[in-house]
Amino acid sequence: MELPVRNLAGASVGTITVDDRVFGIEPNRAVLHQAVVAQLANRRQGTADTRTRGEVRGGGKKPWRQKGTGRARQGSTRAPHWRGGGVVFGPHPRSYHQRLPRKMRRLALRSALSDKAANGGMIVVESLTLTDARTKVMITTLDGLGVAGKTILVVPETDGSLRRASGNLQDVHVALPNGLSVVEVLQAEYVVFTRGAVGPVTELLLGESTVEVAEPEAESRKAGASTTEAKSAATEAKAGATEAKPEVSAAKAEVADAEEDA
Repeated sequence: MELPVRNLAGASVGTITVDDRVFGIEPNRAVLHQAVVAQLANRRQGTADTRTRGEVRGGGKKPWRQKGTGRARQGSTRAPHWRGGGVVFGPHPRSYHQRLPRKMRRLALRSALSDKAANGGMIVVESLTLTDARTKVMITTLDGLGVAGKTILVVPETDGSLRRASGNLQDVHVALPNGLSVVEVLQAEYVVFTRGAVGPVTELLLGESTVEVAEPEAESRKAGASTTEAKSAATEAKAGATEAKPEVSAAKAEVADAEEDA
């Protein structure tokens, strides 16, 4: 699939061929929904806490005797049905983390980007080099590109001037290829890529990384082998020490005999 490449004035200066496996697939709505739910759940701090009847201060004394008052029996003024008492089944600190498999994360992001590309929400520019790192220059640049509303600027590497220029714009977010978020892409009106950022995003979402990661199983096998070798070495050392004990005992006996003869 080919997309037009623009300059900062909004004029077309060429085209770029993007991978259909990343920017041209049919969006998987089920995976998108699961990714959004997981990401929003992972944002929760999980620090809400309520006090049970055992945590509320006071209530250690029985308010009145068990019988003879005509009132209902009570054991504590901090029981849940009392005003100022504890809370039953209230929230307590917990983790809301939801793990999403790597393939599903990639598929969700590819689905979101494909939806943007199909609906005209994806723009590719030659570069995002600004003449001055000022908010006014950034606003002028976005107006020239015809971009309005929430916007994500995807650059191949960290650009301090670009971040300074967009720092005061609430609806503009600068992201690296490995910092794209499914929720942010879906919420954004436009996703602006530089020509140099298209390649890294494609490689990242297709898993075509040049860095080889050792398999966990292989590492565990290696660790197991080293542990076995260490155990065998310790066993051999213990056996050697056991064999040396009779020799030491024989030497002590000879020394004792020599002392008796003397």
